[in-house]
Amino acid sequence: MSKKSAFWLFLIGTVSSAVIFLGLTWDMHRQVAALSHADKLSDKVVAGKRTFEHYNCNDCHTILGFGGYYAPDLTRVEQRIGEDGIRYRLRHPELAFASSPRKMPQQHIPEGEIDNLVTFFTWVGGIENGDWPPQDSKNRLTRGEQRLVAGATVSPGAAVFQTKGCMNCHSLHGTGGTFGPALDTIGRQLTMEQIEHYVRDPKSVNPKAMMPPQKELSDRELEEVAKFLAKLK
Repeated sequence: MSKKSAFWLFLIGTVSSAVIFLGLTWDMHRQVAALSHADKLSDKVVAGKRTFEHYNCNDCHTILGFGGYYAPDLTRVEQRIGEDGIRYRLRHPELAFASSPRKMPQQHIPEGEIDNLVTFFTWVGGIENGDWPPQDSKNRLTRGEQRLVAGATVSPGAAVFQTKGCMNCHSLHGTGGTFGPALDTIGRQLTMEQIEHYVRDPKSVNPKAMMPPQKELSDRELEEVAKFLAKLK
């Protein structure tokens, strides 16, 4: 290749890359207000973000790709555990994570600040960010589920039960949390369909239920975990 050809190849490649980069940047900024639902950016959302920063939550948690990796990603936490689940963990971390090797400190957060945090997490969860983070994607098994199923040690439903944090509140064979009832014989009490209904919306079955609706579970995950629990007799 001659010097002249190399020069033109370099020039065309550089200019083309710059044009593509600038075009994508412009397109992103053009859509950012709609994708982030900026119209829902209320004072409570802003207050929740400030509370999040005040308690240094980013030291342990990741949100929108930024933060620590000690504790779970919070980008989709509202979809994953619901508002009641967030409130319970903020009020009683010593109970919520009693069986977890990773602990969350008791911050004694006032109720008003908890409300603001819930509003902030709900807004963040509504941002259209291309199905991120991948561990919360409804389109595939999580890495933990893949490892468990690949090892042929548990069923897909048992993998969902273990990796979605069900054992933070419930126990099986004496292992797990004590906040919720033990589920060793739940299959004697409820059918698979009844379990699916209860897990999806506990308060529609029992208005006094403390369990948050498990909105983060995909239809496949819900079916698998209900099938697993219905066999526990």
